[in-house]
Amino acid sequence: MQHIPFHSLILFFLLIGPYFASPFYDGPLYDSSAHTECKEKPEEPLYGGGVLKSEHLSRGGAEDKIFSPHFVNNSYEPPLLLYNLTQDNIYSFSAWIRLKDSSSAMIRATVETEKETYNCIGTVTAKRGCWSFLKGGFVLNWPSNLSIIFFQNANGKNINIDVASQSLQPFTKQQWRINQQYIINTQRKRAVTIHVSDSGSGRRLQGASISVEQISKDFPFGSAIAKTILGNLPYQNWFVKRFNAAVFENELKWYATETDEGMVNYTISDQMLQFVRTNNIVARGHNIFWEDPKYTPPWVLNLTGIQLQTAVNSRIQSLMSQYKDEFIHWDVSNELLHFDFYEQRLGLDATFHFFKTAHESDPLATLFMNDFNVVETCGDVNSTVDAYISRIRELQRNGIFMDGIGLEGHFTIPNPPLIRAILDKLATLGLPIWLTEVDISKTLDRDAQANYLEEVLREGFSHPSVNGIMLWTAFHPNGCYQMCLTDNDFKNLEAGDVVDKLLEEWQSGRIEGVADLHGSFSFYGFLGEYRISVKYGNRTTESTFSLSRGRETRHFTITI
Repeated sequence: MQHIPFHSLILFFLLIGPYFASPFYDGPLYDSSAHTECKEKPEEPLYGGGVLKSEHLSRGGAEDKIFSPHFVNNSYEPPLLLYNLTQDNIYSFSAWIRLKDSSSAMIRATVETEKETYNCIGTVTAKRGCWSFLKGGFVLNWPSNLSIIFFQNANGKNINIDVASQSLQPFTKQQWRINQQYIINTQRKRAVTIHVSDSGSGRRLQGASISVEQISKDFPFGSAIAKTILGNLPYQNWFVKRFNAAVFENELKWYATETDEGMVNYTISDQMLQFVRTNNIVARGHNIFWEDPKYTPPWVLNLTGIQLQTAVNSRIQSLMSQYKDEFIHWDVSNELLHFDFYEQRLGLDATFHFFKTAHESDPLATLFMNDFNVVETCGDVNSTVDAYISRIRELQRNGIFMDGIGLEGHFTIPNPPLIRAILDKLATLGLPIWLTEVDISKTLDRDAQANYLEEVLREGFSHPSVNGIMLWTAFHPNGCYQMCLTDNDFKNLEAGDVVDKLLEEWQSGRIEGVADLHGSFSFYGFLGEYRISVKYGNRTTESTFSLSRGRETRHFTITI
């Protein structure tokens, strides 16, 4: 993390509010540093090594703190020894890795305690001759007197590595929340000063009554919807009351719009789009192509060569001409990290063609890759953070206009420090990041779903590079995909209560005050649109203003 000036620290203390109990916060500030390039030398350890600094690191710079371990039965020895870990702490872990005898390998960090093994707390694609940064973390289910961190080659083969600049930093859950709140207050909010002046003389009006109300939010927070919303007024009212963004669950997918070859039907998606337009909701386009053959129209599976090329060209032209400028995003190649149906049939440049054509058809839409198991876990070798970054860079090298990172977010038990570490690494690309399909597995009870959902949403909203969050909670009377927010009467379930609580927490609501002797009134507001009403004597006036992201105080003058 960059050096924080003293005035920013004071602001930090002032903004923490109910999360801050003592006059001075003496806990660690989360270090969002991340690196995706392979470096000649390792950087210094984050947090000075944290709890590892006195146990494993000798004096000197990062170059002098290199271990040259070897692998026995695919595990790095000697392991890092950890003492007296608790289940109440959140542990952020990082290290720099260099291969000694192989050109490239996926290295996975693992924690083993007396009771269980956490198979993946972070991964990195390491290379020979340069240093790669692994960042992750873990939360224990039980306290541990003695634990170990070791490294494994994800493909199961023995390999020799060097390890440097290891760091393990514990945060209490309160400290973690304080760090989240700091980011929210500095990235999702902004200082505002309202100046009230007399319309005739221009003098400032001390004592003017000011009422400010947020009327829309800058941050897109929404959910999937299905055709079940059509004609369902209770569902529509419930949805519009909460969300400013939507995505169609299945209704835009190729198998839904062209079940039979040449028989294209957008009737349902047109009706859903009309609902979206009517209620001033932004919508994501999901999706143009789904790489999983299981969800490819059956008639397409039999096509090859020029016939398949003609079909995909027709799909893009038809979909994009039907909905040009209607959707803010398009998921172009859905789940490309896991499946490659079109590249197998049409060649490795098929994906380049999809993105290029989609951009030419709708140049103002943000084009996304979208995949699962990127933030949910690091144990899926197909969708590690480095695998995602590698695919993005491949697209960029080929001149592809791809500028959105879609992370589905289908969680069972989320790992907060791993989520944050992966977001940190993806943020180095400078592209907008969206959590696109967030839910919690139905294998858990409703209370657990609600608790874990809150963890995930707080991680997303408090990361400055996350530009929007979509839940995958489209309503179906016979049960949602994994997690419902309401019952069939649109009364909130436990997860719905969590959503409402956070929506209330993440908005400014109504703010009232009186202009000071300079005719001014200041407050911190969440980003978005505001309505302001001013009363002075028997005079009243109203206006609106926008609050967008910025470091400077937003000054707004209103005359009466």
